[in-house]
Amino acid sequence: MALATALPCCLPLLATTGAALGLSVFQPYQEYLNYLLQGFVVLTLIGHFKAYSKHHNHWILSLSIVSAMGVFIGYNFVYSANIIYPSLLGLLVSAVWQYVINRNNTGCLTQNVTLESIITCPLCGFQRLEIMPIDACLYFYECLGCKTLLKPKQGDCCVFCSYGSVKCPPIQTNSCLCN
Repeated sequence: MALATALPCCLPLLATTGAALGLSVFQPYQEYLNYLLQGFVVLTLIGHFKAYSKHHNHWILSLSIVSAMGVFIGYNFVYSANIIYPSLLGLLVSAVWQYVINRNNTGCLTQNVTLESIITCPLCGFQRLEIMPIDACLYFYECLGCKTLLKPKQGDCCVFCSYGSVKCPPIQTNSCLCN
């Protein structure tokens, strides 16, 4: 919306359309709307950094950084729509690209994952049915029979992989959450 309200101020050709939509009432607040738009650009950039930590796609992050810099340069130094709008388009392209990557990587979450596992204590043989966390590994488990603190065996990521009847969900889905 901030972008739409800035249209009558940035591009005179669209002033008539903006006025017809009632956006000319925001013209006195143009400077504040420009800061608001830049705040949304920062928020978008933070989201792309967070997504980068998950998917490690350098191209999306690079496009986002260059586009965000273009928006800030376009607003704060040159104030040129020829810089601002292509930069906003770059942010839109990187956001759509990130969305497609996220959508394609959710296949592991739709697989059939068993969440129940029976943990058997190697010392006393006590067994208990436990619900496994879907997005993390459990590194320690206290046996209710002998109060021993169980730890994963070497080479296993968690106590479910070592002492459970079913491996943990990250291993079931071949994700790297346990590593």
